[in-house]
Amino acid sequence: MMNHRANCLRIPATFLVLVTLIFAIPASHAQNAPATQTPPKQQTKPDQTTDEGGPQTDNGPLVIRKKPEETEPAPPPAPAEPTVKNPNNETFSLRVDVPIVNLNVNVILDKTHQFIPGLKPANFLVLEDGVPQTITSVRMTQTPITAVMLLEFAANSYYLINEMQNASYSFFRTLRPDDYVAVVTYDLHTHILTDFTNNREIVAQALQSLVIPGFSDTNVFDALYETLDRLSRIEGRKYVILIGSGRDTFSKLTLDKILAKVKATPNVTIFTISTGALLNEMYGGRGGMGGGMADLNYLQAQNQLKTFAAMTGGLSFSPLFQGELPDIFSQINNSIRNQYVLTYRPTNSNDDGSYRKIKVLLVDNEGHPLRMQDEKGKPLKYSIIARDGYKAKLPVE
Repeated sequence: MMNHRANCLRIPATFLVLVTLIFAIPASHAQNAPATQTPPKQQTKPDQTTDEGGPQTDNGPLVIRKKPEETEPAPPPAPAEPTVKNPNNETFSLRVDVPIVNLNVNVILDKTHQFIPGLKPANFLVLEDGVPQTITSVRMTQTPITAVMLLEFAANSYYLINEMQNASYSFFRTLRPDDYVAVVTYDLHTHILTDFTNNREIVAQALQSLVIPGFSDTNVFDALYETLDRLSRIEGRKYVILIGSGRDTFSKLTLDKILAKVKATPNVTIFTISTGALLNEMYGGRGGMGGGMADLNYLQAQNQLKTFAAMTGGLSFSPLFQGELPDIFSQINNSIRNQYVLTYRPTNSNDDGSYRKIKVLLVDNEGHPLRMQDEKGKPLKYSIIARDGYKAKLPVE
């Protein structure tokens, strides 16, 4: 009986051991197996779409595949900018400084001082430093003038003052409404009586104020230098009507310096009217030390005035009598109001600041010197009035 109970007790115990082993094996297997980590759910931006592994259903868990890491491809090279004639509609300018020479030329008859019209481009021959130049255009002009009346007003001789006043009034009468004139006097210093104006009354008042002179010195070199310096700041063609004895007594500048200034000043023509010619005719040439020195001073003064005019293409006059003045200023008016303007490109285009000598000739169709004759077939002599040269630009100008 006891053995039977023992056996009955063993059976449940054996059963319990078996049951325990059955449940222990999966648990131990679960402990020994590596743990599988569930990949974290990636957060997607609103504008990104996830790569799903199949249709979504309610059966089973949602399988999310891990998105493979994408290697970003190298950015494509920037496209080449197209070559266009005017990019971005921008405006560019190119300045090419090509030298051009405008040369004012007057051709007048020696006997009557009349301007000779009707000349053609083929009739002009321009030599620059002896080299013929190709003339691109020839035109005639008749324009208003811009002039400075440079007057000697010094306490040296009232006879000279009287001649200066007569000459200045004669020029004043030839002015036109659209002419601009300035009045400048000089003795020891330079005095501007009126700046450029086309008001004839202002010019007349300036001339009428010349009553009592100051100093007896006549510094014509300094006065002409200052006048040219002011004119260089004014555009266009300018004229200087220099009326005086031509003597220089106390200038700071020498003759060489004023001649260099005349050469370096473009677009300025100087006309000179000498005073004291009659006095020299009456009292000059008496001989002796004093008389010889006075004659020398007069001749030197006349030569200086003629040089100023010749270098700039102007004219120089030494009237003996007042009755000559109307004809003189009529000739000046014909010269400055009627002229030829020649344009050419110099063969020497170097900007070296050198002085270029110019010579103008008149030729016929065969290149020979042009001959003129009157209605009766008699030959006529003429003069060509033009600058004797110009100063080339420097590279920094």
